[in-house]
Amino acid sequence: MISSRHLRRSFLILISSVLAISLEVQGSDSAGPRAAWWDGKWPLRKKIDLDTTEKAGGISAAVGTVPVLVRLHDGVFNFLAGKEDGSDLKFVADDQKTVLKHHVEKWDSLLNEGYVWVMVPDVKPAVSQAIWMYYGNTTDAPAPPPAKETYDAETSLVYHFADAGKVGADSSASGVSSEGAASVSGSVIAGGLRLLSSTAVTIPASPSQEWTAGGNLTWSAWIKPAAASATVNATIFSRREGANSFVVGIDNGVAYVEVNKAKSTPGAPVSAGAWHHLAVTVGGGNATLYVDGKTYGSVGAALPALKGPSIIGKEGAGVGIEGELDELQIAKTARSAGWIQFSATNQGTAEIASRLLILGAEDRSDHVEESEIMKHVTLITDISKDLTFDGWVVIFLCALLAVVGWLIAVGKILYLNAIEKATKEFLKRWEKISSDLTAIDSEDENSIKTLGGTANAKSQKLMRKSPLYQIYHLGAQEISNRLKPVRKLTLDNEEKKTVPGGLSGRSIQAIKATLHGGLVREVQKLNGKLVFLTIGIAGGPYLGLLGTVIGVMITFAVIAKSGEVEVNSIAPGIAGALLATVAGLAVAIPALFIYSYLAARIKDVVTNMETFIDEFIAKMAEHHKES
Repeated sequence: MISSRHLRRSFLILISSVLAISLEVQGSDSAGPRAAWWDGKWPLRKKIDLDTTEKAGGISAAVGTVPVLVRLHDGVFNFLAGKEDGSDLKFVADDQKTVLKHHVEKWDSLLNEGYVWVMVPDVKPAVSQAIWMYYGNTTDAPAPPPAKETYDAETSLVYHFADAGKVGADSSASGVSSEGAASVSGSVIAGGLRLLSSTAVTIPASPSQEWTAGGNLTWSAWIKPAAASATVNATIFSRREGANSFVVGIDNGVAYVEVNKAKSTPGAPVSAGAWHHLAVTVGGGNATLYVDGKTYGSVGAALPALKGPSIIGKEGAGVGIEGELDELQIAKTARSAGWIQFSATNQGTAEIASRLLILGAEDRSDHVEESEIMKHVTLITDISKDLTFDGWVVIFLCALLAVVGWLIAVGKILYLNAIEKATKEFLKRWEKISSDLTAIDSEDENSIKTLGGTANAKSQKLMRKSPLYQIYHLGAQEISNRLKPVRKLTLDNEEKKTVPGGLSGRSIQAIKATLHGGLVREVQKLNGKLVFLTIGIAGGPYLGLLGTVIGVMITFAVIAKSGEVEVNSIAPGIAGALLATVAGLAVAIPALFIYSYLAARIKDVVTNMETFIDEFIAKMAEHHKES
């Protein structure tokens, strides 16, 4: 039975399709040119605008490459149109070619909510730029890339705290899982980390987490302090090793960063019971603290060398932060102020976040998927771009052979079809007079041409195309010449009379030889120009091989000169070189099949001529007895 969920999915897909078509028709006059479609296998897409202009907070500082959080819910996304785990999602740049790395932090098709991180390159300040989200390919969408590919090489730690089963899992390439984490649902981004003043979460020591003295660092997290943490010095994050230390905390409601016991300048108290984005950048001998994307305080201190474990929450005899924490990220670079502001705005739940990231209306593809043949043609077209000049010369020669061969083949087929039709017409009339050749014994040329008056002008015109008619005509003329009346005298040399001449055995052999001579000439006509097909069969592969050898030779010469030995540098040249061989085979293989077909038909015509000659000689010998 069909489940109610599948019925509801089908119904909503139908409704969304109708609405999409209606909106497209209504907006066709006013909308600008429609953007190209990335891949027809994905039938649905949404445009996502990233607006860093004044209306979205006015991000004026450089942002650069940044992981962007895309929140999906019933109001902006049709969860029934794609796979139940969101694995059909694809994100593409505005050029409709560049696929952007992404991963799903959380996907719930029952509650209809999804949290997806997309690595967007080169986000610019004070402009609006677009990316595209494709979905709906429920059949053969490839598995999404691992989460670590969404982050750059400088990112050393990412904790989402979303998965209750893997609350301490690291989504970066480091793979350093925390210890002692307890999850809480309904955080600022999916799930979060619950913190009590007496508990701590440990981040184990790892080579990927080592900090070098005087290096760069960016630390960021979302924190929701409980009211109890507003009146004490509560630690959020700490890392100590001997005299070196790095601490982020809240002291009587004021957020701070402390580097080697030097504390940042104080700012206004942060409100308890509300989410705040805290970020610290260290670089150039200075540590800067940001709260909700804005500069909050700073301290003149360089990053200390630290290799030991890190602590989230309570540290030793101190007091840990009480409340919730989410989206902890650490990177070995000092992110720009624009990067911090963009992340704080994008990841937050304030109204400004909906102005920074805007999901457009659902767009349905009218793209017809290419056939397998067209896919191959497209691929060959791409390969041809790497073909050398020598290869193009070879392909031109192969194309010339192919054109000549096909023209000859078409002409030959039409010629053989005309012969076949004319031969049928001749044999139909030959059967009427073959039993009695008296009708063509006359000296009248017209009687011979018309087969004793049985063929009209139209039939004669058609029969002239038949080799059998030409042989018959030749034989009939030979008989007529040998049967011309001769004059004989009586003994008294007075009376004269004429008697018909006879056919001797030598005459019959001579006529037969003449007919075989006509057969040879007809065979020459039939085989004429077939040599060009044999040239294509024999020469095409050799021409193609020559182009391939030259192309491979040039490719390796370029590699040797440049010193770049990579698949990407070798494969295009080799593929382009092999295209010449393909061209040669494309000439030879059809030519071989066509030649075999024509040879078989020509053989049938020759056999018919030989059979007719034997039949004609036999009928002639029987009718014209030797005198």
